[in-house]
Amino acid sequence: MRKVTDGEKTAFNSMAIHPMQTWEWGELRQSDRVKVVRFGEYEGEKITAAYQISFHRIGKMPLTIGYCPKSLIPSEEAVKEMLAEAKKRRAILIKFEPNELACETGDKLEKLRSRYRLVQGRALFTKYSFWLDLNRSEAEMLAGMKPKTRYNLRLAERKGVKVVRGINRDDFDDYWKLMEETTKRQSFYAHNREYHRKMWEVTRKASLAVMLKAIYQKKVLTTWILFKLNNCLYYPYGASSSENKEVMANNLVMWEAIKYGKENGCKTLDLWGALGHNPSPQDPWYGFHKFKEGYGAKLVEFAGSWDLVINPISYGAFRLSEEFRWKILRLLKKSV
Repeated sequence: MRKVTDGEKTAFNSMAIHPMQTWEWGELRQSDRVKVVRFGEYEGEKITAAYQISFHRIGKMPLTIGYCPKSLIPSEEAVKEMLAEAKKRRAILIKFEPNELACETGDKLEKLRSRYRLVQGRALFTKYSFWLDLNRSEAEMLAGMKPKTRYNLRLAERKGVKVVRGINRDDFDDYWKLMEETTKRQSFYAHNREYHRKMWEVTRKASLAVMLKAIYQKKVLTTWILFKLNNCLYYPYGASSSENKEVMANNLVMWEAIKYGKENGCKTLDLWGALGHNPSPQDPWYGFHKFKEGYGAKLVEFAGSWDLVINPISYGAFRLSEEFRWKILRLLKKSV
């Protein structure tokens, strides 16, 4: 276990199990003046596991928070090296949100909990997602969809909705215009335009990202950004217009995303978030959950969010301030 050098970028990415663990994602974070440290586990000179941690300043204090999203659950040796680095950076915790399924973690988390102060933390990622198997034929995938979903995507085709790929600045402008509309309509929080612009440029240049746009009667109704990494396609960002909902443009974009993944050798489409089992129809994300479910995807549960506590006193104060902050944000959201 050691830090990864700049010359090992390709090897590091080959072991990354999620876009947020790629070298390019680290560069994106560093462009926001966030310090990023990359570790690798090795067999001889060959890297066998990759971990990327970003360290974030807490306001104007000299303290930081480490964040390791969507990696493997680290080994005890890896945790030891991470702790040494975290203490140098005066981190009060390292937050892990492993990209491993809860049913497959075995006793790995319990072993770490028995040796370190590892506690459940506030989740930044949803604990659930939908995974869609792309190994089947198009006919099999259509047959596996719910009848209403299959009908809606055929309806979009009959209505003349076209899905094209976005590659330039004008395409990003279309995406951001709809993203602003969507976040305002659905009252959720999102990064600003500059963050999304840098995210798109960095991932597009690295051939990690593709944009799909649904166009109807010369109007852009839907824009999605997808990530492709190591035989998996991810759907992290989507935005849509409130106009012409009756033509079901979103359904056709998903179908084109599925075909894009299959054409590019992807085995799985990760739909990047779900509500979990038996969601409430009153949940504001219920419609989005049912939309994804309609394609016959499998609901999966991840290992969850875990805080490796380094400074217990500062950590306690941080959790209290975190709870207070989210209460204020929820109140502000209700008042809008």
